[in-house]
Amino acid sequence: MTFDWNLAKTFLAVSDEGSLSAAARVLSQTQPTVSRQIAALEEALGVTLFERTGRSVELTHSGIELLDHVRAMAIGANMVSLTACGQSQSIEGQVRITASELMSAYILPAVLQDISNQAPSLEINVIADNGVRDLVRREADIAIRHVRPDQPNLLMRRVCDQTMRFYASPDYLRKRRQPTKTNVSIHQIISFVDEDRMLDYLRPIGLDLTKANFRFSSSSQLVALEMARRGLGMIIAPDWIAQGLTDFVHVLDEVEPFKIPTWLVTHNEMRTSRRIRLVFDHLVDRLS
Repeated sequence: MTFDWNLAKTFLAVSDEGSLSAAARVLSQTQPTVSRQIAALEEALGVTLFERTGRSVELTHSGIELLDHVRAMAIGANMVSLTACGQSQSIEGQVRITASELMSAYILPAVLQDISNQAPSLEINVIADNGVRDLVRREADIAIRHVRPDQPNLLMRRVCDQTMRFYASPDYLRKRRQPTKTNVSIHQIISFVDEDRMLDYLRPIGLDLTKANFRFSSSSQLVALEMARRGLGMIIAPDWIAQGLTDFVHVLDEVEPFKIPTWLVTHNEMRTSRRIRLVFDHLVDRLS
């Protein structure tokens, strides 16, 4: 089965913008043209991609399943185009990425290596910050966040959900009883956020905890992780980090894993900045 790639570009624009009229503005087309192109793509694929809800549209289940594949096509097409004409080699300037300390230390270096191979003249500054940088004020160009931003005029994409669980070091487990939901009150949990926030999150899932269970904490995720490795307490850590470290063991398996969304966010300049677009597309591809 074949279909016109331009129809796929229209599909991406509508899914990203959330309405036919907004997509038409981005594509410099009329709304009826965009509507016809979506209808043509739906007919070619034999599925309904969008549900119309007033002036906006929402992806159907079929549309959601198709989205990642079409986005991968778009990223590939963009890189083929840049490479073919040598533009990726000529892209230069600085791109600032802000992400959590764990993401900055464990994920971004490998992504930046790929980007450097594609655009060797590009400068990238990673701002390892567990807070929320303000993209509207241009404190960064691209942000990787775990909360959906509510600022206007930002482009955002939910790229994945992180799975987090309780982990402990073998040294910690040798000193204490195996943690369970019934004895969790005698254990220590290392936190890198405010204790009150942790209690508000953990008490409703049936864990009998007080501030006494958080004797060790740090505003730095890396410091908190090292504390847990040294046996000072359990920690809630992403699977993609903890499972790659030999000195961590999954504990409290009675507790359902925590699902944390990951958003990739940038400002509207991405539409006209080749360097930001290249980095953003790479991040979408790798983080997805």
